[in-house]
Amino acid sequence: MFFLANWKMNPSSLKEGEEILKRLKKFLLKKPKNVIIFPPFLYLFPLIKKFKDFFNFGAQDVFYEKKGPFTGEISPLMLKNMGVNFVIVGHSERRRYFKEDDEILFKKMKACQELKIKVVFCVGENKKERKENKVFEVLKKQTRFFSQKVFPGFLAYEPVWAIGTGTPCQPKDAKKVFSFLKKRFKKTKILYGGSVNSKNAKSYLEAGFDGLLVGGASLKPEEFSKIVSLN
Repeated sequence: MFFLANWKMNPSSLKEGEEILKRLKKFLLKKPKNVIIFPPFLYLFPLIKKFKDFFNFGAQDVFYEKKGPFTGEISPLMLKNMGVNFVIVGHSERRRYFKEDDEILFKKMKACQELKIKVVFCVGENKKERKENKVFEVLKKQTRFFSQKVFPGFLAYEPVWAIGTGTPCQPKDAKKVFSFLKKRFKKTKILYGGSVNSKNAKSYLEAGFDGLLVGGASLKPEEFSKIVSLN
């Protein structure tokens, strides 16, 4: 089982980030090989330097070129050279707020794969698409550029309507999606994300998922440690 902590644009200071990991470390007691922390870029490298002997770290996003005139972007080569081996690509918030389409996301994934950086590729339908029974149609579209040679190490199913709403997808419905994705991508670890907490986490693991992509709950050390202890 894998447990990924997506901090998004939190917390408001590096000191707070350090405190979260200090407390989480105490709750976990021993080094968790299956836990990956995804802090904001600004905190990523200081936290790696301080906690690399205990936690694995990843980046929340990446650009698809190795270098060049791309102001404000972070390249996969930069990440690799700093010891980052995991990257989230295609989170619904990147798709929604920054208009990243499937073709751009595939280019990011391919660039990372060339440098042997494992990608956590996010997919999922919005509320309107679910009501119209287009879940599997949406997932097919979002993964249409995948091939036998280019596919992510992790595929995270995050129904957009469930993210940060406190209304998670029902395990029985999530299980159908898991079966659909696992059948198509046998070599990929399939994760669930979307309002995951210590009370519902077990039900998704029992549904077959290979792990969880956790948002808000990952900023609460005691809560996140309870999720990780389900391994």
